[in-house]
Amino acid sequence: NCFGRFQVYYIGVDVGSSSARAALVTRDGMLRSTAEEPISIWQPHSDHYVQSSSDIWEKCCTVVKRVTQGLKKNQVRGIGFDATCSLVVLDQSFQPVSVNQDGDRQKNVVMWMDHRAAEQAARITNAGHKVLSRVGGVMSPEMQPPKLLWLKENLKESCWNKAAHFFDLPDFLSWKATGSLTRSSCTLVCKWTYCLPEGWDASFWTSIGLEDLLENNFSKIGSVTCSPGSPLGDGLTQQAAEELGLDPGTAVGASLIDAHAGGLGVIGADVRGFNLPCEDQPITSRMAMICGTSTCHMAISKQPLFVPGVWGPCLSAMVPDLWLNEGGQSATGKLVSLMSGCVGSQFPFTGQNIYSYLNSHLSLMADSCSAVDLLGSSLHMWPDFHGNRSPLADPTLKGMVSGLPLSQTSDDLALLYLATVQALALGTFHILEAMKEAGHDIRTLFLCGGLSKNSLFVQVHANATGLPVVLPDQVEAVLLGAAVLGACASGDYKTIQEAMEKMAKVGKVVHFSESHVSYDVYVTIHEMET
Repeated sequence: NCFGRFQVYYIGVDVGSSSARAALVTRDGMLRSTAEEPISIWQPHSDHYVQSSSDIWEKCCTVVKRVTQGLKKNQVRGIGFDATCSLVVLDQSFQPVSVNQDGDRQKNVVMWMDHRAAEQAARITNAGHKVLSRVGGVMSPEMQPPKLLWLKENLKESCWNKAAHFFDLPDFLSWKATGSLTRSSCTLVCKWTYCLPEGWDASFWTSIGLEDLLENNFSKIGSVTCSPGSPLGDGLTQQAAEELGLDPGTAVGASLIDAHAGGLGVIGADVRGFNLPCEDQPITSRMAMICGTSTCHMAISKQPLFVPGVWGPCLSAMVPDLWLNEGGQSATGKLVSLMSGCVGSQFPFTGQNIYSYLNSHLSLMADSCSAVDLLGSSLHMWPDFHGNRSPLADPTLKGMVSGLPLSQTSDDLALLYLATVQALALGTFHILEAMKEAGHDIRTLFLCGGLSKNSLFVQVHANATGLPVVLPDQVEAVLLGAAVLGACASGDYKTIQEAMEKMAKVGKVVHFSESHVSYDVYVTIHEMET
């Protein structure tokens, strides 16, 4: 960890749906300090979610300054950013452009979970262009092409005609830090239909009515790309360095989408000594699950695998030279929060985390002859309250609960929470089955993110999938993944793979529990519900 006489560090910055966070990380992957600041979300209409890039950058600067307090600036060797795959719009002078009909320029970010472009996404899907083969055959409203089309069709004068730069939020952050317009291959390949090594497919953009993006070699959406963790520009600009409290020229790695950063933070860990089925197997036998507001299921392969309803295959989108398939569930943490919120409103309690309270209550409800899993045998949920991202790829689907009683006792509400967790685990099983049919051989799950701190969520996933679940040594794996980018950009590690192996570590392994329901019962339930 020491260069000369002082300890060196890397900074990881993560912009999630509702907060900006930073971590100070050592060369061997230990998080020394973290900080968090909330960021604003506005919902001007149903299915419209917007943010401010100025607000986001300001909060990034605040948290970086907080985690580096007391350090000498030259102890920080590199910084990496990850963020949600939201769409940032700037004008020719790099000033914000409103994405709302109210014209508020500060509200210039269309969030990843904004589904205003569902109709445009359906039209793109129906057109059947060949680029759709790399997104599971269906264009999601959470990707950027339908959002761009919506802006052109609905806000042509106030937004589209003024816009000169469309960024994925991770690329906006790296541009803000370095002044470099180079985009990360992660964002462009995963969310914009870019293809390595060919580049943009001009016929696609022309076919959907966005031929104006071809101007100046696609300058509005990115003319130059590089792999995640590649050093950008000359490092931090003078202005960015002052705003972040760091030295100008500090290395900045090309960014990642937040889920992909979580993947880097867990999937490459050394698993020797844990008796896991993925030991002595290629990294392609592992799947990373990043469980936050939504959940992303990241599987990698040496050869391209096409999975219906699952995004990808995308080359070098997470791990260089490997193909990525990305499944997902659009509402997981948000859905668990919604359902568990019923308990807090009906039965106020103090001094205990709501999930700890619910997990304990379910354990009390289950006697020695009854597994916790079986408590909800008469209550079933279809969890697609915000559409199905994978593997059905149907954003129009809605949620459903069957078996609700008229009563609202604490037992009833705890069971509703349990049904939510089980439904999400069965959704993961559904995605795994689709990947398996396409050729993936996944033997171990690696979980990170907020929901991975919930012991019931983790255990039910082990039970429902029949696979062991690995939790990281550093619980903030997404921040660690972002720091890996900075470490790689600094040159202290030669490759992303080397940095992952040295900085990511196994913390805990959760196996199928005999005190819970059998895997076979979950398979039966899944078949009945689907």
